[in-house]
Amino acid sequence: MRQAVLIFGLCLGAGMGYCQGQPPDHPAVTVRGRTYTPRSILSRNMGTPEDATTQFPPHKIIGNIYYVGTKTLSSFLIVTRDGNILVDSTYERNVPVIRKSVEQLGFKFSDIKILLGSHAHGDHQEGDALVKELTGAQVMAMAEDVPALKAMKPGGKEHPVDKVLRDGESVTLGGTTLVAHLTAGHTHGCTTWTTRVEEGGKAYNVMIGCSLRSPQPLTPDVIAEMNRSFKFVRTLPCDVPLGDHPAQYSMTDKYAKLGNGRPNPFIDAANCYVEADIQEAMFRAILEEQQKSAPGRQ
Repeated sequence: MRQAVLIFGLCLGAGMGYCQGQPPDHPAVTVRGRTYTPRSILSRNMGTPEDATTQFPPHKIIGNIYYVGTKTLSSFLIVTRDGNILVDSTYERNVPVIRKSVEQLGFKFSDIKILLGSHAHGDHQEGDALVKELTGAQVMAMAEDVPALKAMKPGGKEHPVDKVLRDGESVTLGGTTLVAHLTAGHTHGCTTWTTRVEEGGKAYNVMIGCSLRSPQPLTPDVIAEMNRSFKFVRTLPCDVPLGDHPAQYSMTDKYAKLGNGRPNPFIDAANCYVEADIQEAMFRAILEEQQKSAPGRQ
C-alpha cells in the first residue's frame, strides 16, 4: 500500500505527461542479473518525494562538468571561460537548491549563460523560467519538445525558448561544445547530449543520456521512436555515462568512491549502454504484452 501511495504521489508531482496513475508491476525483465518491473524502475529513478527535492553533495564529475542536482533529479553545470551551461533546471522549487550547489562549488549562479534540458517533463525542466529570470540565460530546446515545454507554466509563467534546436545541432560556449541528439520516445524531443572533456592529459567522451523509459500504452509513433533511439544511442561515443536521473548511472555508488588517489569512478565505458539494455528489455516485454492483449488476439 505504501508503495502504491508513493508512486501515485510521484506521478502527481512529476508534471503532465510524466506518468498516469500507478504503473503496472509487470512485466518483469532481468538484465545483468537484476530484475526490474515498470514500478521498480520508476521508484529507482524518483525515490521519495523528499529525495527529488533534497540536495545531493555537489561535486566534480570530470573535466569541467559538475553535479548540482538533487538525490534523484540530475542537474549538471558545465564551466567554461566565457560563462557556464546548466543542463536541466528540474522542478521550479529546486532552483534554490541548484543555486546553492553552484555557489558551494565556488561558481556564480549569475554566470550561467545557456540553459539546456533533457526533456519536457516538469521534474526536469519546470524551473527553466525561474533560472532565466535569475541569470538571463539563453534557453535552448529540441524542436520536438517545444509544444510540451510551452504548455509548462509553473505559477502562470510563460516557458521561455530562446533558440530551437534540431537533431545533431551543436551548442558552443567558451571552447566547450555539446551536441544535441534526438533520442525520442520518452518524449518526442528527448535529448541526449554528448561532449568531450580533458582530465589528466586524456580526452574522454561524455554522454548525458535522456530517459529511455517508454510511455504506455505504446502507440505506433512511439514504437518507431523507441526503436530508432535504442539503436542510435549505442552508436554514440561514450567513456563517461550520465543521465537525467542519477540512478541511471549509479551516481551514489560512484560518488562514494571519489578521492584518495583512486581512478575516477565516473569513467565507466563498460557501463555506457546498460541503461539502454534495461529500458529496451522492458520496452520489448511491454510491447509483447500489449500485442498479446490486443483485440482479436488470443
